Amino acid sequence: MSSTVLAHEQRTGPATSTPVADTLAVLGRHLQRIKAAPGVVILTQTMPITMLLFFGYVFGSALAMPGQEYRAFLVPGLLAATAANGIMTGMFQSAQDCHRGVMDRFRTLPMSRPAVPFGQTAADLLTTAIGMVPLILVGIAVGWRIEGGAPAALGAFGLLLLLRFATSWMGCWLGLLIRNEEAAGQLGSATFILPLLSSAYIPTDNLPDWLRTVAEWNPISAMAAATRDLFGNASPPAGAAWPVTHPVAGTLAWSAVLLAVFVPLTVRRHARGGE
Repeated sequence: MSSTVLAHEQRTGPATSTPVADTLAVLGRHLQRIKAAPGVVILTQTMPITMLLFFGYVFGSALAMPGQEYRAFLVPGLLAATAANGIMTGMFQSAQDCHRGVMDRFRTLPMSRPAVPFGQTAADLLTTAIGMVPLILVGIAVGWRIEGGAPAALGAFGLLLLLRFATSWMGCWLGLLIRNEEAAGQLGSATFILPLLSSAYIPTDNLPDWLRTVAEWNPISAMAAATRDLFGNASPPAGAAWPVTHPVAGTLAWSAVLLAVFVPLTVRRHARGGE
């Protein structure tokens, strides 16, 4: 359960404990948990590959996109959806720890309060960075290419990880709020609709005006447009909402807002427990 943290405390003692050391201890605990029970991570990381193959070959032939092959359009969108999946994984992990009493155990230890959510979100960020590799390789195998140069591609990966970090904080707060493993799993599955209400899978040009507005102000749309632009697959669409026509700035703005809101909320919620 929290053996990594307990071992850290026994080794260093409360007097030498620091927020960084506590965060690393919690990070190690989450990585050990993933190693022992990798099912959720494997499911969340393989789902985008399944969707790429299904959408790319089943729906791709039915979607006419002038000047662009659908699978080249889809891969950056799936990467953007993966970044947003931090909501689901963060919520489930936090709710599971609350439901099983792990969070209460953490609060009894002489450790930094922010270390617990920071350790969880850092572990999620690390596993996501590694988990994107198979999707990228499959994308290349089905015809997608990075055409924007190495610096721009690195910028795209950086934005993806930044948004994932921000959404994992949102999920962590929701999990602490729900405090029930089963309820978090059910609500987490409902987050599947978020990429559908964006430009991750389809262009928004032909949507009704009200639905297009909703989709274009969805942070996933800004992230999808940014990845397509930085990977050199497509330029930002003209005439869209500001976050989509300026996708890099839009993604940075959305990420900053999410972090500014949910980092203090999560730390405060963890410190107060069930209050």
